[in-house]
Amino acid sequence: MTEPTPARRPAEPPADRPDYRVRRIEAGEWRELRALRLEALTDTPTAFSTSRAADEALPDGAWQAQAAAAATGASTALFVAVGRDGSWLGMAGAAPVPDVPDHAHVYSVYVTPAHRGRSGPAADLVTAAVGFARARIDVGHLTLGVHEANARAQSFYHRLGFVPTGLEVPYPLDPAERLRILGYPGFRAQGRSTE
Repeated sequence: MTEPTPARRPAEPPADRPDYRVRRIEAGEWRELRALRLEALTDTPTAFSTSRAADEALPDGAWQAQAAAAATGASTALFVAVGRDGSWLGMAGAAPVPDVPDHAHVYSVYVTPAHRGRSGPAADLVTAAVGFARARIDVGHLTLGVHEANARAQSFYHRLGFVPTGLEVPYPLDPAERLRILGYPGFRAQGRSTE
């Protein structure tokens, strides 16, 4: 069976939009990262592999380290959508998958409820993460995990060109539930970008 061609081929971080700008997180923005992550864990708990209680208990130093790594890492990045007023509207990251050779993943995709929908920043955030992975992570495969019950997210990722790999893994917070692993078949079709 032939792999489908992605409907959209993210390459470059998107340009500024009238209502928001997508950019890489800065090292000192750990408080903003913490606030958005805790909001995400409250709003959509099954979209993440940790609980709000666990993340809430992290010391400030852990948040500082996460923000610094996502801001300056050679192969790890977190992108944020920032509104005209400076508020964070969403996030998405890309990094190598630690225990899976030759794979990177898109992670921590979240958009605040008021900014969801086709005119919101979700596609631009994922585009930025995919573009970073293509340019900076030397792997052959890009994936992401989505909870089996999150049909809306699965549909969104499909529109961006992600397809089911057929692989499912236990959801870390409840192994009776499953994460569906989606792949991005066009990940290396355009080759590596240069920065």
